[in-house]
Amino acid sequence: MGRSDDDGPAERAAKARAGSPFLSAAETAHYLGISERTLLEYRSKGRGPAFRRHGNKVRYHIDDLIAWSQRLRRAGDDA
Repeated sequence: MGRSDDDGPAERAAKARAGSPFLSAAETAHYLGISERTLLEYRSKGRGPAFRRHGNKVRYHIDDLIAWSQRLRRAGDDA
């Protein structure tokens, strides 16, 4: 399944759900639009989305990513 940089969040979520709901760190960073390094820093400081260890691999569930993102949602500033 190819991935387009033009995909919006809904399209990326749909593609993730069509396969496994668990994403690698690289897939998660792409989905969130951040670097893998930033994701690692968030994880190490306990500020990032919930994650799971599957053996020695870190995996993120798509539902946890959506929930984490919505917790960060802010009202727009009228400046």
